[in-house]
Formats: sequence, C-alpha cells, structure tokens
Amino acid sequence: GSTFTVLLPLEKAAETVVETSEPEPDISLNGKRNIIAEDNPENAEIVIDLLELEGASTDHAVNGAIALDYFLKSEPGYYDAILMDLRMPEMDGLEATAAIRALDRPDAKKIPIIALTANAFDEDVQHSMQAGLNAHLSKPVDPEVLFETLETLIK
Repeated sequence: GSTFTVLLPLEKAAETVVETSEPEPDISLNGKRNIIAEDNPENAEIVIDLLELEGASTDHAVNGAIALDYFLKSEPGYYDAILMDLRMPEMDGLEATAAIRALDRPDAKKIPIIALTANAFDEDVQHSMQAGLNAHLSKPVDPEVLFETLETLIK
C-alpha cells in the first residue's frame, strides 16, 4: 500500500452570517375534524385519544359504509382527513375509499384518506394507492408518524 500526503494552502474565509428564510409555519391539528373508520373499538379509541391531545376531533365509524355516510352527510370541506382501516365488515376501507373518490363533490377527490392497517406488505401499500388512499400507515400506529402524515397531507 502507498501513502500519499497532500498539502493545500487555504485562506481563512471571512465570517459571514447567512440569512435563513423564514421557517415553514407548523401546521397544527388543532381544530381539525376527521373520520376514523375502524371496527376495533380499542384501536379507534387509541387514535381518537391521540388526536384529541393534538386538539383534533374525530368521528368514529365502525365500517366503511358508515364512514361514507358521515362524509356524504357533511358539508364539503367539513372533514380534514379520513383514517381508514382496510379490513372491516360490511364495507372495507378500499371499497369505502373508492366510493368517496367517485362522489361528485369538490372535496371527494382531494380529502386525505390514510390507511391505518396491519397489512404492511408492499402489495398492500400498492392496493391502497391504487384505490385512492394518500398514505398507508401500519398498526400499531406511531403517533409521531401519524401526526406528521396528517400535517403533511392537510394543507
């Protein structure tokens, strides 16, 4: 093996203060309204409690059909996001998402719909995205990831 030594004459740079642009404002979940479609009451309660700590209110639907009904009966723009379990009785999360996305109302195509599911394989994520979901989070949900995802998608 060879050893090389390189000497470079450098001049000390003048100190400068770099002006930083204003930081992006934090998007708060305070006052945001959500639907959670979750057939397991304990799972729903955990997420609802987490969101309440951040100041958000959440309506609980025990299946996709009820989540769709909540959305249909609300004024456009009333809800800020939908948290959707994928495996539920009566209407699963993929069917409910497709039904919401097919509605003829201004918020149906743009409301963030986030999968909260135990199905975490790449194939499951692809099915979620193809059905019109905006994000796919696996259970048990990491609160910080949930908050960051909601804050990113709610603008």
